Amino acid sequence: MDETLLQTPLYDLHLELGAKMVPFAGYAMPVQYPAGVMAEHLHTRARAGLFDVSHMGQVILRGAEPAAALERLVPVDVIGLREGRQRYGLFTAPEGGILDDLMIANRGDHLFLVVNAACKAADVAHMRAGLPGVTVEYLEDRALLALQGPGAEAALEPLVPGVAAMKFMDVAIFGDIWVSRSGYTGEDGYEISVPAAQATGFARKLLAAEGVMPIGLGARDSLRLEAGLCLYGNDIDTGTTPVEAALEWAVQKVRRSGGARAGGFPGAERILPEFETGAPRRRVGLLPEGRAPMRAGTAIFAAESGGEPIGAVTSGAYGPSIERPMSMGYVTSAHAAEGTALWGEVRGRRLPVTVAPLPFRPATYKR
Repeated sequence: MDETLLQTPLYDLHLELGAKMVPFAGYAMPVQYPAGVMAEHLHTRARAGLFDVSHMGQVILRGAEPAAALERLVPVDVIGLREGRQRYGLFTAPEGGILDDLMIANRGDHLFLVVNAACKAADVAHMRAGLPGVTVEYLEDRALLALQGPGAEAALEPLVPGVAAMKFMDVAIFGDIWVSRSGYTGEDGYEISVPAAQATGFARKLLAAEGVMPIGLGARDSLRLEAGLCLYGNDIDTGTTPVEAALEWAVQKVRRSGGARAGGFPGAERILPEFETGAPRRRVGLLPEGRAPMRAGTAIFAAESGGEPIGAVTSGAYGPSIERPMSMGYVTSAHAAEGTALWGEVRGRRLPVTVAPLPFRPATYKR
């Protein structure tokens, strides 16, 4: 393993548990444990999986009106976010693309943000430059764990009494343990921020709970893909707008044209008209025939032979829970309707693929 890679507070525990470590976003991260990706995926769906997501960035915003200030950088209703709740957000670029996706929580006298690992330095710089009067505090002394699956509540409640009463997208502080009822697998579960010095001990307690298994990046990827969730850098980036990415739901009506606080965020001049006229291309689900996945970079065509590509796959894998290959990607809007028959070029051969609704598997969040 490259010695220049950063390590999360749980690095030694991963090695103890037999993890295969790989570089990811500048960190040495577990891609799988001895059970393997398929078993880890299915275990999370059936019981509970523990993920180390400490590579993500944790940020606190303080100031007189941090919510109003943050709305200058995101097309999200932050002012209307109630205390004790969080929502998904996007940093947008002046050209309309997506700089990063993030979670925004209202914790009363401040906002708590979780941003992607590969983007966190740029995100912090972006906020410090774009939020005058707001203190942007990047937390380097905390770890972040995700406990996902139908057994998550039963495993966490004895350790942190009170979490069972939380609903999807609730946030709460239990002393030095910060919890949100959310995650990125399509399952019920929690993300748990703990002081770095307590991370290994807390993880051991969770792993000692009945039905909890450590889960690596491999299963995390197939779980989020079954759930139809985007991976930044693959499915969304500075070249995709929220409307192209089928993320209109992340832009509340109050920030759209005609809303009380319409626009005022980077890229609004491009993004808002797309709500009315549509975008030239669209993120869609894709179900290949057969058993072979169509992976990122696979060109998509409208016909079995001839013509230029009308899109490309951005994420693809085998879906253990749906027992078939699955992909996401972008196609021209004229070919984005559910049920449209298309062709993906794999090793020089065009194979049939059908536009399918997302998610591939219904979510099981606790509403």
